[in-house]
Amino acid sequence: MTETGGRRRLGRGLEALLGPSAAEARADGSLVQVPMGAIRPNQFQPRRVFDEGALAELTESLRVSGLLQPVIVRPVSENRYELVAGERRWRAAERLGWKEIGAVVRDVDDRTMLTLALVENLQRDQLSAIDEARGYHRLVVEFGVSHEDVGELVGRNRTTVTNALRLLKLPEAVQDLLHAGKLTGGHARALLQVRSEAEVLRLALQAVEQGTSVRELEDLARGDRAPAHRTGGAKGPRARPLAPEVRRIEDELRKRLKTDVFVRARGKGGRLIINFYSSDDLSRLLEEILGQPFDA
Repeated sequence: MTETGGRRRLGRGLEALLGPSAAEARADGSLVQVPMGAIRPNQFQPRRVFDEGALAELTESLRVSGLLQPVIVRPVSENRYELVAGERRWRAAERLGWKEIGAVVRDVDDRTMLTLALVENLQRDQLSAIDEARGYHRLVVEFGVSHEDVGELVGRNRTTVTNALRLLKLPEAVQDLLHAGKLTGGHARALLQVRSEAEVLRLALQAVEQGTSVRELEDLARGDRAPAHRTGGAKGPRARPLAPEVRRIEDELRKRLKTDVFVRARGKGGRLIINFYSSDDLSRLLEEILGQPFDA
């Protein structure tokens, strides 16, 4: 069994644990109606903040179409449950004033709870790089799981997990900028070269204020006085002011892909430039774009 093949088989198993559709659960008799107040959130939920816009859209979807996929819960005491998967659906139903929600009850242990919460967020609703790293950290610290095994559990390679965990060495304020999508994972990795915490924060804030690219920040982190294409007259990625809508597209893509992304509009067409900074970074991007590890 290859490493990639193992991850894919395990990934399908975890995906199955995330739950059937409401129709499938109704047909096999596993669908039950659970009072909303009898359910508590998943204590291992890696997501610190739920996007308000996405939650509002889901709430409207539930209002119009009903619950298409039940939540997954585990019993914690008599007639009391804890969410395993589907917290956004549960929160949306709560907003609609639902008294009960369709659920499938399963017995899972704590490690599986954390793993499922990570997988659900990674596959269905993009986690920030920091939330992802914190989830990996809990698997490592609380359950003694190796970096390689974390990768097996969540369908990532070991290097991706190790690089994600390194982000937690950054100052809390810089982690907040990364979590908010104001810095990319590439920016964060460049800042890891800097030993002084005060200098890390200064460079991070400068990068946010000036729109510094990852390459430029790498130069600054190594101690260069200024990036060459800022001072040499050659046109770099920020030589021309960007239209606000283009900047928003770039910001969203950077947040999603965790690297530098540039949109170059030319007439009715243009170019989309996605930067990578190592072979591991390219593997991570291919996996993110293709939705599965790239065998090459």
